[in-house]
Amino acid sequence: MNTATRSVFDGGFQDPPKDAARAFRAAMRAMARPGDLNTLTGATPPAPLSQAAAILLLTLCDPDTGVYLAGPCDCEAVRGWLRFHTGAPFVGPAQADFAVGAWDDLLPIDRFRIGTPEYPDRSTTLIVEMPLLDAQGAVLRGPGIKDRATLSLPDVRAMQDNSVLYPLGLDFFLTCADRVAALPRSTQITEV
Repeated sequence: MNTATRSVFDGGFQDPPKDAARAFRAAMRAMARPGDLNTLTGATPPAPLSQAAAILLLTLCDPDTGVYLAGPCDCEAVRGWLRFHTGAPFVGPAQADFAVGAWDDLLPIDRFRIGTPEYPDRSTTLIVEMPLLDAQGAVLRGPGIKDRATLSLPDVRAMQDNSVLYPLGLDFFLTCADRVAALPRSTQITEV
């Protein structure tokens, strides 16, 4: 077995049932508490995927979940790794259940599904790879937030425009290294 082939098999969960359950709880905790920073560990993905983004994909994707890879994330190493570990098909933006990449690579975000009035859950969740993720910046209010939270966002205006669409719209996971925070479409956002 050569090194390139071996890397496709390596880096997944060591104990898939337990690691996936732990990661799922952390992802749902992040979505339930917008702006809270959570840590995701337990997998070693190929570059350029961050550990947190990769663990979200390992946990939330399966052969029925369309994934769109944007920018440098759309490379053979990432495709092979995800194909082996999740079986998820690679699709275009309009068919994606999940999309992953840096903010600029995901633009324009209006090409992703926002759901329909009958099925608002049929929207895309964007996993935005961030150079820095901190609990400072834009002010967040809404469900799951006691008073207010703050979070560094890549584009406050675009995310405000998205929240106006509620109950339609996109949901976001923001990732950096092993850190993740979520921004559901129900969150109200104001600039500092």
